[in-house]
Amino acid sequence: MDQIQHKFVKVDSLNLHIADIGTGPNVVVFLHGFPEIWYSWRYQMIALAEAGFRAIAPDYRGYGLSDSPPQPDKANFSDLLTDLLGILDALSLSKVFLVGKDFGALPAHLFSIMHPERVLGVVTLGVPYVPPSLSKYDKYYPDGFYILRWRIPGRAEADFGRFDAKTVVKRVYILFSGSELPIANENQEIMDLVEPSTPLPSWLTEEDLAEYGALYEKSGFQTALQIPYRSLGENFDLPDPVLKVPSLLIMGGKDYVIKFPGFEDLTKGEMAKQFATNLEITFIPEGSHFVQEQFPAQVNQLILAFLAKHT
Repeated sequence: MDQIQHKFVKVDSLNLHIADIGTGPNVVVFLHGFPEIWYSWRYQMIALAEAGFRAIAPDYRGYGLSDSPPQPDKANFSDLLTDLLGILDALSLSKVFLVGKDFGALPAHLFSIMHPERVLGVVTLGVPYVPPSLSKYDKYYPDGFYILRWRIPGRAEADFGRFDAKTVVKRVYILFSGSELPIANENQEIMDLVEPSTPLPSWLTEEDLAEYGALYEKSGFQTALQIPYRSLGENFDLPDPVLKVPSLLIMGGKDYVIKFPGFEDLTKGEMAKQFATNLEITFIPEGSHFVQEQFPAQVNQLILAFLAKHT
């Protein structure tokens, strides 16, 4: 971890934090999810650097050590695409591999479609590629579904505001480590789905939690609620929404996301190939939604094998 360098890149008048390790000619850019941050890629970054790659992990605008956008309530996924392009240009990186986790899969996929000349291949964890369209969550789920709750301005802020940042991150990690979809009762908040005495997952230490807590204490959760939850359904107007660059999907067999409508077909069936024409899919049977932290050695091996095939 001491070898990871921390620097800032200015994009769109914002100072964006990036973690950077390795000096190899082939570069891998990691895009985090929620409640993650650059730190969630620590195992992968070190393993790739040791294998001769350069690994870069930014904090999104409004996350961690990166500047918040001037109007957080107007931030969207298009901003993340602009930031990614700006980071690559600022670092003079002509072509990279992208690795995206959770909602970080969406900018990884979209960037690969919009700028295929800049992408050697894309790996995603926890979320398959499906062409972006209007959110249908309200059609399939009750009001207590966590995404619907967090889309309501003020509701999550009041829920999260009862606790310090470290406690919020802890409870979300515990919730998202399960195999069931987080759904609250009518008069229950999402944070209350976790009993205070519930221990951390065995693969996440108190030291790890302290790192996450400190980063979210700095940034707060305003932008994190806007992107992704309140930006879902954004229209990207893609002329051709098919993903054509080489791609790999890594899924935990016990990831709650598999229970999203249609996701089982997109992770286990041939349907996925109609949206991503050069796709491999691999399952880690006991893996949760945080498979890269839970089983880092297996995930590292899968990523390195993919990189070797497409370098």
